[in-house]
Amino acid sequence: MKFATLNDGSLDGRLLIVSHQMNRALPVPDLAPSLLHALQHWETLAPALLARSQALDAGQAHGAIDFAPEDCAAPLPRSPQWLDGSAFLNHGQLMDKAFNKPPPPLVDTVPLMYQGASDDFLGSTADVALPSEADGIDFEGEFGVITGPVPMGVTPDAALDCIRLLVQINDWSLRALGPHEMKTGFGFVQAKPSTAFAPIAVTPDELGSAWRDGRIHMRLDVQWNDRRFGSPHGGEMSFGFGQLIAHAARTRRLSAGCIIGSGTVSNQSRDAGSACIAERRMIEKIDLGEIRTDFMRFGDRIRMQAMFDEGHAGPFGRIEQRVVPA
Repeated sequence: MKFATLNDGSLDGRLLIVSHQMNRALPVPDLAPSLLHALQHWETLAPALLARSQALDAGQAHGAIDFAPEDCAAPLPRSPQWLDGSAFLNHGQLMDKAFNKPPPPLVDTVPLMYQGASDDFLGSTADVALPSEADGIDFEGEFGVITGPVPMGVTPDAALDCIRLLVQINDWSLRALGPHEMKTGFGFVQAKPSTAFAPIAVTPDELGSAWRDGRIHMRLDVQWNDRRFGSPHGGEMSFGFGQLIAHAARTRRLSAGCIIGSGTVSNQSRDAGSACIAERRMIEKIDLGEIRTDFMRFGDRIRMQAMFDEGHAGPFGRIEQRVVPA
């Protein structure tokens, strides 16, 4: 199944079921007013939601409308919790090498993760209003999962059964503010403005064989101002989503609607390009001896879309955003 959220001015928006072809949508207020409500009552509502989805694909759903991504908020405009990992070790290794610093302890066995703001997610076409170009504006292309309830101490294998939906993410960063916040030991606050999401969240079966081993085996095509920036593959995750969920739930339960991010998609091959500017800058420093790429300016545009290995577009829709002054 595919889901989106119509931006109707409310905090959680209005739930839409999206057709397989992603051209029609169906509000289901009699079943669930919002996606968060559906996730909180998933075991009860999933069969009825599936029946409506099948009727929509068959052209038999009363009340169907044209699907317009630009009218949508993030699939979850807000969530109980947003936890972002750093599951692609190649990304961190490039940073460590460029700055000639030792890797964090246990980095190969214990995932890195921070807790971000989850009260104000951005839709896929929303302008990104930020205070200053001097803050080092950067995009970060990621994949993510939305969970149902997760018990404390869940194993990685059992954690995979807690995944309800898959999402595509642009986790905005302000690189000039990050170093100070990391040195404090208290984590990110100012360096992490609102995170953006592609318009559609999907059940794992929508990916077919591209969902396996707790990983999304798809490329993430990234274009900055209409120029290719990278197309790294999600299959190179060093930690799968089961491991990330288990790490987050080691000492606490997770509520339905919790979002877990993969961190920046990153591949060892230089040909894959990058999904964030900071990584390209580190590659330039390592390979060329100097940084040549600046961070984003007001008016810059970013586009991200997941692609199947066969070359056709994935089911999440596109992220297309512009950076503007706040």
